[in-house]
Amino acid sequence: MAATELRGVVGPGPAAIAAPGGGGTGPPMVGGGGGRGDSGPGSGAALGTVAAAAAGGPGPGAGERLAGLAPPPAGGSGGSGAGGSGSAREGWLFKWTNYIKGYQRRWFVLSNGLLSYYRSKAEMRHTCRGTINLATANITVEDSCNFIISNGGAQTYHLKASSEVERQRWVTALELAKAKAVKMLAESDESGDEESVSQTDKTELQNTLRTLSSKVEDLSTCNDLIAKHGTALQRSLSELESLRLPAESNEKIKQVNERATLFRITSNAMINACRDFLMLAQTHSKKWQKSLQYERDQRIRLEETLEQLAKQHNHLERAFRGATVLPANTPGSAGSGKDQCCSGKGDMSDEDEENEFFDAPEIITMPENSGHKRTGSNISGASSDISLDEQYKHQLEETKKEKRTRIPYKPNYSLNLWSIMKNCIGKELSKIPMPVNFNEPLSMLQRLTEDLEYHELLDRAAKCENSLEQLCYVAAFTVSSYSTTVFRTSKPFNPLLGETFELDRLEENGYRSLCEQVSHHPPAAAHHAESKNGWTLRQEIKITSKFRGKYLSIMPLGSIHCIFHATGHHYTWKKVTTTVHNIIVGKLWIDQSGEIDIVNHKTGDKCNLKFAPYSYFSRDVARKVTGEVTDPSGKVHFALLGTWDEKMDCFKVQPVIGENGGDARQRGHEAEESRVMLWKRNPLPKNAENMYYFSELALTLNAWESGTAPTDSRLRPDQRLMENGRWDEANAEKQRLEEKQRLSRKKREAEAMKATEDGTPYDPYKALWFERKKDPVTKELTHIYRGGYWECKEKQDWTSCPDIF
Repeated sequence: MAATELRGVVGPGPAAIAAPGGGGTGPPMVGGGGGRGDSGPGSGAALGTVAAAAAGGPGPGAGERLAGLAPPPAGGSGGSGAGGSGSAREGWLFKWTNYIKGYQRRWFVLSNGLLSYYRSKAEMRHTCRGTINLATANITVEDSCNFIISNGGAQTYHLKASSEVERQRWVTALELAKAKAVKMLAESDESGDEESVSQTDKTELQNTLRTLSSKVEDLSTCNDLIAKHGTALQRSLSELESLRLPAESNEKIKQVNERATLFRITSNAMINACRDFLMLAQTHSKKWQKSLQYERDQRIRLEETLEQLAKQHNHLERAFRGATVLPANTPGSAGSGKDQCCSGKGDMSDEDEENEFFDAPEIITMPENSGHKRTGSNISGASSDISLDEQYKHQLEETKKEKRTRIPYKPNYSLNLWSIMKNCIGKELSKIPMPVNFNEPLSMLQRLTEDLEYHELLDRAAKCENSLEQLCYVAAFTVSSYSTTVFRTSKPFNPLLGETFELDRLEENGYRSLCEQVSHHPPAAAHHAESKNGWTLRQEIKITSKFRGKYLSIMPLGSIHCIFHATGHHYTWKKVTTTVHNIIVGKLWIDQSGEIDIVNHKTGDKCNLKFAPYSYFSRDVARKVTGEVTDPSGKVHFALLGTWDEKMDCFKVQPVIGENGGDARQRGHEAEESRVMLWKRNPLPKNAENMYYFSELALTLNAWESGTAPTDSRLRPDQRLMENGRWDEANAEKQRLEEKQRLSRKKREAEAMKATEDGTPYDPYKALWFERKKDPVTKELTHIYRGGYWECKEKQDWTSCPDIF
């Protein structure tokens, strides 16, 4: 997602993590937070408790004294207020916010088994800072004035009254409200909580149960008839038995009588089972309805929260337009503005409403009548009124001369978050109709090709005679593929089914690459790269992503294969999880976490890489990566150390004699002389911050080239329009392409359904340049390059390519 559209929203960015208890939902410590806009008690209260334990004190109060904070003024708490709100009790209490601010005066309202708090009594009309359900909460008295309310970790309120009498009044009221809430919860469980179910759902539920009851009555009538006729049948059979008939006939009549009895028993069992089913449906349907209603209420509450954030965002933008406008796109001012913001967030708490922090140069919106323009006078060599065809020709001429080193600067746009975010909760990212405002002008296929930016690591690995040394370079190559993500917070375009991307660097760098989108749901891309320097890289990556409200998790699935031609060494590994933080509030930032196991399937050598997740409380360097290279017996030969955004070093591990005569691994500082720098990140181009933080390779990927397949990403019109700053047209074109893709999918589904009805064989969608088959090494079903692309390019025979643009 694009960072600039979201950065204007005030909230806890990475800098806020540095402040104990900072953040809307509480700090990353046990205790959890209060509500929005109030620093959670978790971090501050926990620190106070730790300090108190060391000093023999009683918790947050002791922490407050250790911090040198003055005790809160007495007489601040109010009495019960039945008032117009109908609350059981309301008044002032002091709530622990964080270690810096200590206790802050808040207006608490106890009503219907819920304890809510506000910064002031007037705030009750529009903003609730937090609510805790007493039905599942524990109330603990600390000392004469302090008490704690906790629901098991998610929410913990450390509170202080003005006097012991006032504290006792609150605790008594809370205990009574808790008992009443627990009783109501038990009753609602028994009754199915009919009050929470909407009238429509009640009617539907009653109609369903009425229908079931009617059907069971019909079954009962049928059962009575079966019993009646069965009795008559058995009576007739008994009469037959009394007659003087041959012995053989009596035996047959006896068998029929037994079967009639079994039939009556079975029918009785059936009707009893139906009655049990109806009883279970009546018992559990209300509980199911209650659970469904609860989920609906949760979604409504979340939508209301997001709507309020969006309103605050728009309000801040309007307020900022009226303030002194800083010069837009000035590198110096942008840098200083960011530094000032970060220092301000680190020093102050979110508790003060007057402290509002912006990334000022990045949220300046364009005048409404300006349309989509590029910012700056030298954004592009072509003016904004030149047609796309002329720009293509212009770019082609530049490509013939040299690789391009710049693209049009990214415009600054405001965006209504609410209109987009309210429909995104819980959905997979690839199924959300996102505008191009969140994108960067590259497709996922081009981002996948960026893995080859440090291809020289594989060139060096191909020359290694020692398989363990070769594995070190493969590990460094694996880590290097993440270096481009540290600043790239915008999402690439989701490729259309059948879309391709080629990168022919055979003459310059000795390799060429081809990617194809082989599946749309789930989205999957196949990639094949081969080098005349002696290696082949292939992979199929399926992207699974979930928007969790505060962060976005991206989980790549599928194996990556690297084969060296001279030795036959075959390496495989998988990618780690990428997390985009502060999706709604604050400054976006990227983190990589997890483990990668690189295996040489020929020799059995392994390398285990660990990507440490970011933690404010960790003393290690951020984005740290460690690894060990082992032989088949498990003996460590090399240790790897570095960061995924900067560099990777390698240390030769030599066994030394331990204290007990056994082997011990050489310590890090003693192995310093064996340090070898495997990889170091290339510096970003000049003004990269204005060009989506593209690397030198990324700047060239979307440059127009002649002779490519008609399905190549360079020819995608919405992506080209966006790159040239024409975002309104890009959004319209993006909708057209997606609708065209939907129509093609529906056509394939209709053909498949018709073939099923007719009994004729139907071939499902197959990729053009890749074939799906079982991998001989990993035994996984994957797409492997079938060949033919470069031959077709040489002949310029693209008749087999589908029309997707």
